[in-house]
Amino acid sequence: MPKQQALNAADQNRALGLSTFAFTICFAVWTIFAIVGIEIKAELGLNDTQFGLLVGTPILTGSLTRLMLGIWTDQRGGRIVFPLTMLASAASTFLLSYAENYYVMLLAALGLGLAGGGFAVGVAYVSKFYPQERQGAALGFFGMGNVGAAVTKFLAPWVMVAIGWQGVAQVWAGALALIAVLFYLFAKDDPEFAARKADGTKARSLKEQLEPLKSEQVWRFSLYYFFVFGAFVALALWLPQYMVSLYGVDVKTAGMLAATFSLSASLFRAYGGMLSDKYGARRIMYATFGVSLVCLFMLSYPATDYVIHGIRGDIVFSTSMSLVPFVITVFVLGFFMSLGKAAVYKHIPVYYPDHVGSVGGMVGMVGGLGGFILPIVFGAVSDLTGIWTSCFMVLFALVGIALAWMHIAIRQMEQKAAGMDNRSLPEFPEMADLHEEKKHAAAKPSKVLAEWRPEDSEFWEQTGERIARRNLFISIPALLLAFAVWMVWSVVVAKLPSIGFDYSTDQLFWLAALPGLSGATLRIFYSFMVPIFGGRLWTTLSTASLLIPAFGIGYAVQNPETPYVIFLVLALLCGFGGGNFASSMSNISFFFPKAQKGNALALNAGLGNLGVSVMQFAVPLVIVAGVFGILGGEPQQTAEGGELWLQNAGFIWVPFIIVATMLAWFGMNDIADAKASFAEQSVIFQRKHNWLMCWLYTGTFGSFIGFSAGLPLLAKHQFPQIDVLQFVFLGPLVGALSRAATGWVSDRWGGARVTFWVFVLMMLGVLAVAYFIEAGSWWGFLAAFIFMFFMTGVGNASTFQMIPNIMRQEVPRLMPQLTREASLRQSEKESAAIVGFTSAIAAYGAFFIPKSFGSAISATGSPMAALWGFFIFYASCASLTWWAYSRRGGLLHDIERGRALVPAEPTNQLKGATA
Repeated sequence: MPKQQALNAADQNRALGLSTFAFTICFAVWTIFAIVGIEIKAELGLNDTQFGLLVGTPILTGSLTRLMLGIWTDQRGGRIVFPLTMLASAASTFLLSYAENYYVMLLAALGLGLAGGGFAVGVAYVSKFYPQERQGAALGFFGMGNVGAAVTKFLAPWVMVAIGWQGVAQVWAGALALIAVLFYLFAKDDPEFAARKADGTKARSLKEQLEPLKSEQVWRFSLYYFFVFGAFVALALWLPQYMVSLYGVDVKTAGMLAATFSLSASLFRAYGGMLSDKYGARRIMYATFGVSLVCLFMLSYPATDYVIHGIRGDIVFSTSMSLVPFVITVFVLGFFMSLGKAAVYKHIPVYYPDHVGSVGGMVGMVGGLGGFILPIVFGAVSDLTGIWTSCFMVLFALVGIALAWMHIAIRQMEQKAAGMDNRSLPEFPEMADLHEEKKHAAAKPSKVLAEWRPEDSEFWEQTGERIARRNLFISIPALLLAFAVWMVWSVVVAKLPSIGFDYSTDQLFWLAALPGLSGATLRIFYSFMVPIFGGRLWTTLSTASLLIPAFGIGYAVQNPETPYVIFLVLALLCGFGGGNFASSMSNISFFFPKAQKGNALALNAGLGNLGVSVMQFAVPLVIVAGVFGILGGEPQQTAEGGELWLQNAGFIWVPFIIVATMLAWFGMNDIADAKASFAEQSVIFQRKHNWLMCWLYTGTFGSFIGFSAGLPLLAKHQFPQIDVLQFVFLGPLVGALSRAATGWVSDRWGGARVTFWVFVLMMLGVLAVAYFIEAGSWWGFLAAFIFMFFMTGVGNASTFQMIPNIMRQEVPRLMPQLTREASLRQSEKESAAIVGFTSAIAAYGAFFIPKSFGSAISATGSPMAALWGFFIFYASCASLTWWAYSRRGGLLHDIERGRALVPAEPTNQLKGATA
């Protein structure tokens, strides 16, 4: 990268990072009355209308000043305007702590509201650092500073309880003043202002700055922002006291629950900017208004009792929204509001690049006024109607009007634009008179790697390694969570009988085995998804899918009357986690060169496998406490008289899954050359080594995942006097760590040689397990299984190391017409597909092993028959490995001993040709 470009990137990151952080603190101060206002209301005895005026006053100031602050930023530069704005707000916030009556508080609130004007400053400042095709994402990221509302809701209740609401005001004021000083010291002038200052050019006059405000489109987008931002601010201020009053929760709980709305309406703003850059802001606005209309209808429907005079008497039923569905619905509403906020501001730098300050300030001002007007309207409507949900009725009407106006205007302008000669419809037809076709050229997605040459040492050292490792480090925690959700039934089933679920041993083993069956089947399909859809998109979707079984388990286990068939379905849905492994391994295999592929796959798989151990360690801890408070539901009574929150076994993963999903979308990459259709990949079904490796990998990974699923129940059955859940996590832990730590062994000595000795030692491990079961020795039994797990980890790494070497030899032989470069690319694609497919077949071990234990125990009362079956299977694996690969004359014998080169290895001229 040229030096100037690097400097520009550094300046961009500095400006965006400092501005976003400063705006976060500004927003935390701007919404301070959402928390301290509750205590002030009680202290002064305010009614709802007076309370609405108090919390809305800072919003009024922050809104009205946005226009001028945006203009001043264009004229004077954000580096000086932003700190001055923050310092003025900090002074008023500090003085608030000394206010003794309602009217003095209103006066202090006027000055405090200047913090909200910082948004217009930041928009005008940040947009100057980015080209138009990236401004949507940049301003979306900056807008994430709205999360400051959640910061206040999380922290302020605790500070207020400790030192009073006056202490909150003083602490928040000090933080804002400190950030103002730091911003001035570390920020730089924006490029436009710096150039103007260097040339001595005067800034545009106020009249010139205000010229675009005559456009109807500016006011229409101001209305949109009145809802997406104004309603967000209004609800951020209103929700805490709404939940305190309606649901009877305390102020700390109300603050934390309201923060979920503030988080969803803030953190996803950057995502909205990216979507607007890629798909167009109009589509995002339609989605925002459409989903918001549905959510607000649900929220606005009041709790109602119905009496139907039926044939056989009255039929009575009620409708109401309890706390948990309420929180979930406002979270979804906040998510789409965040997308809409970014979409609105996507328009401004595109169509008014020379007037971002004034236009952005005007739109922000009208949106901010929504945050002032709506709380007052909420209070007045609540006082007039006496209906709790009246605030959502107001918003339902507002979004309905905005959606109708937007659609009518767009249809009219589309008809007008359709009559233009040889001109395609613009991205925003309602602004056709301002449209310039060049401004709407589709930006190439920055997350797609058009050139990827990991075998080129220069490319790898300068660029490739950094990108590959970032994708690996995001893939690992996503895969860890997938394994945790996949195997969670192995612990849940062991606890079901103690809380009133009367299932037989065979039924419990079925529940433990079914995730393996569905996970293995899904892997067959998942193994082909990465080249079709791209690793970034598929990792995001597959990780997000884990929310379904996580929530499902959390709700189902709370009621002992839940039908067994529901548990069967949930067990099958946990297979989503199992399927993720195939796509994850296939994806990572594309990123690394041959010399590091074994270790990279070992790290991804090994640390991902660690999810089983993490789950088996963490779930027994979280189910004995009400981790989620009122959100988590009531505990279940155990047969021994204790309490269990078994629902936490599912709920505990939800926040981590959400974070991992976001990391995958924002942090991972797609490789353009790694695209392939299913038909192109299906050639692996003709490769005999694909099927041979399926057999071997079933012996290693199939054993690891099968023992992970079956060991808790097997141990509990064989040693009922032992609290086995304290110890069984050690096996998967050792297996996962050994896989991650021993990939280099196969890279050094050869996968086939290592795999052969793994199976020999696993045969000995089976004999040891059988011996200690007969001897009744718990510690010997556990040690033998830990040894087995260790060997499966080593074997998992070694078998996967074999696959690329096998295909680099086979492809040139089977497809001699290909050039060396094409042969290498084909071998990489087939290797990735085989990695995924073999992992799919091997995952059936998660079904067959626990089912074998269950069937053997049901038939004979002992697991010995299953163990002898495993011994014979491992013997066949050892024989196959030796005959096909590691013996003299075997496919990998000479390669692993350095006596031959892999045929598809690129020459110096063709290095980096791999896909």
